[in-house]
Amino acid sequence: MKASDFDYRLPESSVAQEPLADRAASRMLVLHRAQRRWEDRCFRELPQFLEAGDCLVLNNSRVFPSRLFGHRTGVHSMPVGRHNPKAWQNLSGRVEVFLLRPASDDAKRWTALVRPGRKMRTGERIRFSDQLEAEITGRGEFGERTILFHYDGDIYDALNAIGHVPLPPYIRRADRPEDRDRYQTVFASERGSVAAPTAGLHFTPEILGHCRAAGADIAYVTLHVGLGTFQPLHEEDLQRIHLHSEQFFIEKTDMDRMRAARRRVCVGTTSVRAVESAWRGRQGETDLFISPGFEFLATGAMLTNFHLPKSSLLMLVCAFAGTDFVLEAYRHAVDAGYRFYSYGDCMLLI
Repeated sequence: MKASDFDYRLPESSVAQEPLADRAASRMLVLHRAQRRWEDRCFRELPQFLEAGDCLVLNNSRVFPSRLFGHRTGVHSMPVGRHNPKAWQNLSGRVEVFLLRPASDDAKRWTALVRPGRKMRTGERIRFSDQLEAEITGRGEFGERTILFHYDGDIYDALNAIGHVPLPPYIRRADRPEDRDRYQTVFASERGSVAAPTAGLHFTPEILGHCRAAGADIAYVTLHVGLGTFQPLHEEDLQRIHLHSEQFFIEKTDMDRMRAARRRVCVGTTSVRAVESAWRGRQGETDLFISPGFEFLATGAMLTNFHLPKSSLLMLVCAFAGTDFVLEAYRHAVDAGYRFYSYGDCMLLI
């Protein structure tokens, strides 16, 4: 199969730019795989599809402010305090840094994407504030840079002070303070993601309580979302696609809960990749690429948001429910006015 086999038409107006005021108010397209039919429901009805013996699997990775704006040292003076990305649009020498993952135990060295990348060479410095600078110390295979922060304190304190929420590029607005809460699941606890595991954004404490009341157990995995999840694919031939590795781990108590379950209901493609990796004996890192023909060993049902055309995430969903069926359901979702992507609606595949 080819990446172009997973294309579909999506009007720009279908891409959700804002979250709903109520997390649980999203629509939910339910796909019945065996009967090859779907029904339009609401996310609040999710507990109705759970039974005793089910285990809801949630990714508890927490997003951190991984998007930074600065300038090349000596080009322009830097205003103190939190700054607006738009303030840099008319300045030459401006630099945007998107942190991907720490490359040292003290989190002073990072793998990052830098823009404009071609102009930023090894040895150049970037100033983000009066207290925070970084130096480019290396280049990666896919254009990533290794950067070293020059900062005496806890780097995460600095990131929390001046960093921006890493909203995806299809949300065509600057991040706002309220995104720090809204672009985060209510159960997020393990810091490390540069994009939210968005299927989890719909949950509230009340909905989780209703899931337990329906008889479902809850287990957590931690997969820190990075390039392996969101980077566009550069190959047309699926057999030539290789994803970047992402960090993940599962506590033994959570593995025990999942193994004891009659059915594991994975919330999000990241939970699916973590669980399917663990069932294959992997722990710590995964570059698992799931596409049609993949044998699912552990996933019994899946809750997921709608995904970009020709993306590895859409290929994973098609592997679980069938390419033709999923793309047909996507066309229905477009025609029925579902909201797409990170702040959009969801689908349940059972």
